[in-house]
Amino acid sequence: MLLPAKAEVARLLRRYRAWERAMLAAPSDRTVRATFEDTGYTLCVLMGKRCAREAADAAEQYLRDTPSAYLLEQEERPRKVSVAAGQGRPRTRRRFHAGR
Repeated sequence: MLLPAKAEVARLLRRYRAWERAMLAAPSDRTVRATFEDTGYTLCVLMGKRCAREAADAAEQYLRDTPSAYLLEQEERPRKVSVAAGQGRPRTRRRFHAGR
């Protein structure tokens, strides 16, 4: 797995936190909110997470740890499996074949 440069992660995390403070100070400002959400999305992509909060937590963890320790911790975390309602088994993609 490729890991981002720590300097880039630190820069983006600082930017995310700054826009988070700005958004909390002026929640009705659409420009501030849009920039905050864009920064969160970029952090998600950089850290491989689906949620900006998870991405910020992962970035902080990555900056604290060595790259190998970070990778080991990411591998040890249990992965969430979505379960179909009432069926008790993981959802699978249904495939439809032509002619059926």
